[in-house]
Amino acid sequence: MTDTAAPATAPVVFVLNGPNLNLLGMREPAIYGHDTLDDIAGRLEDRAQDLGLTVDVRQSNHEGHLIDWLHEAQAVGARAVLLNAGAYTHTSVALHDAIKGIVTPVIEVHLSNPHKREEFRHKSYVGMAAKATVAGFGAASYIVALDAVLHL
Repeated sequence: MTDTAAPATAPVVFVLNGPNLNLLGMREPAIYGHDTLDDIAGRLEDRAQDLGLTVDVRQSNHEGHLIDWLHEAQAVGARAVLLNAGAYTHTSVALHDAIKGIVTPVIEVHLSNPHKREEFRHKSYVGMAAKATVAGFGAASYIVALDAVLHL
């Protein structure tokens, strides 16, 4: 039997999720889908193993936690950060500054396409600082972003 687990030293990718993403699967499923954050985390763990990576998936409704985790990603030498900042995407200069303040590449992730939604969602402070953005593929946006890590 072959051990297909990623090595213990596999590079880590932080997957950070902001406010209300703990409600995935229940909150506006017509927009965000029926997958829960746990469903997405499970798929990410499987895909990361295929890519020789590990993922550290976290969620908080508090902006300061997301900022602390961005700093931590750099401190531990994370390969990248996938960040779905939720509504903070459109309001947080602090997240923008935290992303600009670290060298770890950040990929902004969205389940929906913010540009096809309300006007206030069209401006992304996170996107202005991030290396790239993946949006509009539903839960698969996370997998697309994880695959993109290998091209950074």
